Amino acid sequence: MNKENPIMVTKSFLPPIEEYKKEIERIWETNWLTNMGPLHEEFKCKLKSYLKSDNLSLFINGHQALEVALKSLDLKEGGEVITTPFTFASTTHAIVNCGLTPVFCDIESETYNMDAGKIEELITERTVAILPVHVFGNPCNVKKIGEIAKQYNVKVIYDAAHTFGVEINSEGIGSFGDISMFSLHATKVFHSIEGGVLTYRDKGLEQKLRNLKNFGIVGPENVISSGGNSKMNEFQAAMGIVNLRYVDNEIIKRKKIAYLYRDKLEDIKGIRVLKDLPGVKHNYSYFPIIVNEKEFGMTRDDLFEKLKEFNIFSRKYFYPLTTEYDCYKGKFNAEVPIAKYISERVLNLPIYGSLEHEAVEKICQIIIEESQKEKCL
Repeated sequence: MNKENPIMVTKSFLPPIEEYKKEIERIWETNWLTNMGPLHEEFKCKLKSYLKSDNLSLFINGHQALEVALKSLDLKEGGEVITTPFTFASTTHAIVNCGLTPVFCDIESETYNMDAGKIEELITERTVAILPVHVFGNPCNVKKIGEIAKQYNVKVIYDAAHTFGVEINSEGIGSFGDISMFSLHATKVFHSIEGGVLTYRDKGLEQKLRNLKNFGIVGPENVISSGGNSKMNEFQAAMGIVNLRYVDNEIIKRKKIAYLYRDKLEDIKGIRVLKDLPGVKHNYSYFPIIVNEKEFGMTRDDLFEKLKEFNIFSRKYFYPLTTEYDCYKGKFNAEVPIAKYISERVLNLPIYGSLEHEAVEKICQIIIEESQKEKCL
């Protein structure tokens, strides 16, 4: 393999520059750069259709959207939010930043999502919400989680950062729970450079979300509540409008790459790959493998370093667990043995629409050769 050309774990999709230029020319025509301008409103309308959601709000980024979602539900300060430690830092930070207490639930060994069967044992009189994550684009057990939330009268906020375009039985993933948050970060399947989206069940939240992202301002001389500044600008919206034309094709390309990886790796002893779930339209946002060192012959970390020798940059994602961050270590009780096992063995391989199939085959070839080499020792 050519070691001079690095293969990164992801690569941001960029549309034809002339198309983007054409959209942003409208900004010069209106001189409207931010504050819910015409591009913002057009993008919002198009996303409602694509995500199959009647209620949708745009934000500067996914993290701000998630914090606003938590604030909008008027959850009791100090209340407990059941969540997962196998996630990006943002999920746990958002809970803590909103004055709430995270309670960590273990995950399923097959999907890496919150184990819905372990939620009830964590519910107390202080529980106010459940915040699951659709990890790597795989939907959580939304039916079971919904039943539990209804039984105990708690809110459900989904971190759907990885699941843009995912559907369950033709229903948009943002239709489940009280609120879902999508990230439109540059590294995602679909992006608007940076950006965040909230979809929600209660249309009555729309004005409240608007207030929270725009200082509580409702008129030139009228501020009715506290709030911050997390509005999406027109340049982001323009990128989103253009990229929306290409996202379906990007997902098709990713699917072919994911299937190629599976074909090459699923029979390798000590390597486990994620499979598609029945009834789910996937977006193939990530390609994680689990490396069982006893069967494969080398650890996840060893394989990570070996791939780097060939200028292939994978990612230990999610590692460490958020409960093991310096800022949270020892602060919260967390009996999560499966999450810990997965985090110490997970490795995300490169995947993006423009990744050449020859590169995928070479990556697989290295993994296979290392497996055979170790077994011969």
